[in-house]
Amino acid sequence: MSLSNLQPEEGSVHKDGKRVGRGQGSGKGGTATRGHKGAKSRSGYSKKIGFEGGQMPLQRRVPKFGFKNINRKEYVGINLSKLQDMVDKGVITDTVDMDILINNKVVKRSDLVKILGGGELKTKLKVSVHKFTASAKAAIEEAGGEAVTL
Repeated sequence: MSLSNLQPEEGSVHKDGKRVGRGQGSGKGGTATRGHKGAKSRSGYSKKIGFEGGQMPLQRRVPKFGFKNINRKEYVGINLSKLQDMVDKGVITDTVDMDILINNKVVKRSDLVKILGGGELKTKLKVSVHKFTASAKAAIEEAGGEAVTL
């Protein structure tokens, strides 16, 4: 131990913040380091998100556009090629319904499913989901299967 590596005992030195607003004698009385007047000098001040000093905020300067249909239904699309892949892997044999798709993590329980006509189907399948495209329905029935709408 020498003078170069002396330091106080752990926990014996406290670096507390400056005590403001405790009278003129402290040097930090009066305005309590907040300056004069204005919103920032008041108690309870908190700046609103997007506040730009009174200038018209960006989100109010930019015009609104577009339209969001609250009644829109989002469908998860599954191509015929995906169904054929599942048949080739032995995951499905003759029927495809929501339970099989959910168990194989193709869709979630809350999803609406639409079969799309991408790819080709060589196997006879009974497919029962929410919607079909015209080309998908035709391809399923052409392969000898059945397309059932839920």
